Parts: sequence; structure tokens; C-alpha cells
Amino acid sequence: MNPLNSVTGAIVTGVVLMILVALALPGGFDFASLDRLLHIISGITWIGLLYSFNVVQIPALAAAGADKGGPGGAGITRYVAPRALLWFRWAAVVTVLSGVLFIESHYRASAGAGLGQVLMLREGFAVIGIGSWLGLILLFNVWVLIWPNQKKVLGIKPASDEEKARARKVATVASRVNFALSIPMLMCMGGQSHGLPF
Repeated sequence: MNPLNSVTGAIVTGVVLMILVALALPGGFDFASLDRLLHIISGITWIGLLYSFNVVQIPALAAAGADKGGPGGAGITRYVAPRALLWFRWAAVVTVLSGVLFIESHYRASAGAGLGQVLMLREGFAVIGIGSWLGLILLFNVWVLIWPNQKKVLGIKPASDEEKARARKVATVASRVNFALSIPMLMCMGGQSHGLPF
């Protein structure tokens, strides 16, 4: 039985390998570092799917719709998009919650500052604060604009053709806003610890 034959098996294999590598390295358990790892993995999942939607899926669906002799986009909208959106929206939640937990555990312990100081862009926390605000905007867009409208587009929630067309436009624009905002967000997230590129 090969664990790599399923997504669950691959995830379990990755976690086991991570634990083995961690045990082989010097040092002890650190909750903040584990939380940061969760934040990074869930963030990569979230933003990776965001990029996939904007760079691959949306253009592919447009091309499939324009190709009158082709198979159309039904396979994507029926099988791929619902599963991708499930991972997308919950990865967004885990990313934000683990980020809040990391800010509270790391910055309060090391600098006496918590989420309030970060969100108020206090001196020394403006970079991570801007990144945090951008992340919160992205999360809002996922749950308030993208997901409710995608449910109409995908037929999960009943909607007329006119409602589906409007929902498609709202979801696409919100996704493009998130795509654009993710770039400065990522710069700020990395820039707090590693410096800004300019």
C-alpha cells in the first residue's frame, strides 16, 4: 500500500517526514515555530490556489467556453472548482487564525506588542501590520464576495442565468483584487523578518 496514492497519504507522509527531520535537528519543541509553519503551509495553499484560479482556471474556462467544438468547462465547474474552493476558503481561515496566533505569541513575547499594536501599525510593526490588513481584506473577499457568488456560478445555490452572470463577474473581480493585493501582502509578510526589497 503506497501512501502516495492518496492526498491523505501524501499529507501524512509529509508530516511524518517533517517530524523525523525536526527530531534529527538540534533544539526543542517551540509552539510559535510550529504555528508559523502552519501559517506558511496554509498560506501557500491559499495563495497558490488564488494564483491557480487567476492564471490557469479563469482563462481556461473562458477558452473552453469560446471553443464551440470542444468539451466545454463542465468538468472544471463540476469536479475541480468545488474541491479547489473548499481548500481555498478553509486555507484562508487557517492562514489568518494561525497568523493572529503567531502575532500574539511571537511579538508579545519578544517585543511586548500584540495584535493591537500590529493592526494599529505601531512603530516597528507597520510592515507586518500592512500585511495583516491586506490578509484580512483577502479573507473578507473570499468569504463575502467570492464564495457566495461561486455557489451561484457552480449551481450549488439556485440562481437564474442573469444572477449567475452577475455572480461570475463579482467573483472574478474579487478574485483579481485578491490576486493584486496578495503581491504587496506577501512582500510585507516576508519583509517584517527578512527586510523589504527596496
